[in-house]
Parts: sequence; C-alpha cells; structure tokens
Amino acid sequence: MMAQPAIALGLPLRLLAEAEGVSAAQVIVDQQVGDHRDLDTLRAVTEGCAVVTFDHEHVPTDHLHALEAAGVAVRPGPDALVHAQDKGVMRERLTALDIPCPRHALVADVAEVEAFGFPAVLKTTRGGYDGKGVWVVRSVEDCAEAFEAAAASGVQILAEELVDFRRELSALVARSPSGQAAAYPVVASTQKDGICHEVIAPAPDLSPDLAAQAQQIALTVAGELDVTGILAVELFETTDGRVLVNELAMRPHNTGHWSQDGAVTSQFENHLRAVMDLPLGSPAPRVRWTVMVNILGAEAREGEGPGRLYDGFPHAMARDPELRVHLYGKEWRPGRKVGHVNAYGDDLDDCLERARHAAAWFRGDLGNESE
Repeated sequence: MMAQPAIALGLPLRLLAEAEGVSAAQVIVDQQVGDHRDLDTLRAVTEGCAVVTFDHEHVPTDHLHALEAAGVAVRPGPDALVHAQDKGVMRERLTALDIPCPRHALVADVAEVEAFGFPAVLKTTRGGYDGKGVWVVRSVEDCAEAFEAAAASGVQILAEELVDFRRELSALVARSPSGQAAAYPVVASTQKDGICHEVIAPAPDLSPDLAAQAQQIALTVAGELDVTGILAVELFETTDGRVLVNELAMRPHNTGHWSQDGAVTSQFENHLRAVMDLPLGSPAPRVRWTVMVNILGAEAREGEGPGRLYDGFPHAMARDPELRVHLYGKEWRPGRKVGHVNAYGDDLDDCLERARHAAAWFRGDLGNESE
C-alpha cells in the first residue's frame, strides 16, 4: 500500500519479500526474496538505499544496530523500534515517562502470576501479534500454555491486569527526523478473535478532552522515543473515563487504513514523507465519518479458489458506487485479513451498514453483516 503514494512521490522502492508472489512483491518490481532474520541478506538488500523502513516489527534489533553502524539510515531506528518489538521494554519506558498503562509485571513462573493476581492477561514479550502470544488467565491451570510458548521461543512473559474497558481506541501520529509531527483523529476499533475487525474514524461520542489526551500521549511517545514514521498507539478507554496504553506499532497500522479514503493524506503517504524527512501532509479528515471493515477469510466452500474475492466486485460496486475496496492479493485462509473496505459520509449508521454489508458480501457470509 506504500507503493501507490511512492509512485506519486517519485520514490523507487526496493522490497525484501519473505516468499515469491507475496502481496508487496506483486506491485514492487525491485525485489529480493530472503529472510529478514539473516544479517547478510539485510546488508545485500539495503545496499545503496537512502532509507530503510518496515511493514512489521520482527527484524532483530541487533541486526538493525549493525545496519546503522554501517551507515544505513534505519527509520524508525532500533532504539525506538525495540519498544514495539519488546513489550517488557515498552512498559518500563512508558512507566518512566509517566504514560498511563495497565498494572503490569514481568513474571518468571506461575507462582509469580498468582502473586500478581487473577484474572490477568499474559503476553509473550516478543513475537506476538493479532491475538497471538496473548492469554487471558483466571487460574493457575490457565497459565501452562503461555509459559510453554515462552519457553519454546526463548522469551519472557509479561503479566497485565485485565482492564475493565468500554472500548479500544487508536491514536495515530506521523513524525519526521526533523521533529515535525501530525496527529490523525482518534479512532475506535473493534476486535474479533484478537484481530482488528472494524474501525470508526473519528471515535464516536469521545469527549474532546479524552481525544486530546490520547493524541498528546501518542505525540509524547513519538517524541520521547524518537520515532520516525507512523506510530500507532492502541489504547483502552476504561469504564471510569481514562485511557491506558495497550500496544505500540511503529509502521502503517490496520487502525489507520481508513485514512486511504477518509483523510487528506493517508498514513502510507505520511509514513513515506516522514522517513524521507519531507514535509508531512495534512491528517485532517475529508468527511465527517469513515468506517473501515476488514475482510477476514471464512471457511472455504467447495469450488472456491483464491480468485473468489474478485467475484464480489459486481454486487459491491453496483450497490455502493462510493465504496472503496482494497484487496491484498493474499491466499484465502480462514481468519486471515485478505482486504478491507472503506465507506464514508455524513451519516455514521449509513457508513456502518454499507461497510459491513460489503465486507460480509466479499466473505460470502451476509449472515454476519450486522455484527
């Protein structure tokens, strides 16, 4: 998705792809297939590049330090990115900055979880995403799977309180090396099985004071951690009217996909502008409401192949000429994010109905469209 604004900005991209034919490899000509965990591969693919940036946080921190030492401009830099890579490091740093977070502690065994208190949320400090590496535990017996997974991958376990929250919010900002920053409207997100399902921009019924606090948290984190590019701060809005930081992502983020069609400058363009230290574009919304609904792969039915998603275009486009559909060129698998739809306008209920209907149609599961 960064390829489209890169073309308009005249920025050539080079891709390190994990396999032949993956989504980005379908649109970026200059590409190399390799393992992001291999330093020699990283050195080869970054040779001659003005800037290196990411669409995930899993490149080893030590490798990024090695690239920086060799003179490669890594943005965001490893000292910033580690806070999105390691939840333990993130919690320690945010606490030192007096950023509101859930009660938390690194725990070495089940006894320490019991001392922390049930119910709790256990997270692997590294490697988790989309609900993976996260367990809600209510008893000693519930903890075994988390510690087995941590031992197998050689990471620690972070225990957090199970927050009583009203909803999840996301505050997205872009920041350049020169320190310019731009804050997008705070959005509300809905999760399904740990995966982002729906985003409403801006978050409805969010008090101006709480919206300003969420944006200020994101701007503070971006500045104090020296983030370059897009920073997404996922937050809990608690039932007693506070916001607490849940997760950080230092890349274009699912909760910012609405900006492709609903903002003056998309998160993808502003990420490129930021890492190249160009003046940032306006994050202002173009319309009153934008709703993004992810298209999640459902169970395949007989006779359905990878191209089945495209069969949804005639109905979706004819029913709603203003609908915007974004498909990823991914193989259809149950629960996998294979695309998203954006609907925008002045009536929130209308936007919700249009986006939900379209996503359900592409899934082939209209029975779920009112969820």
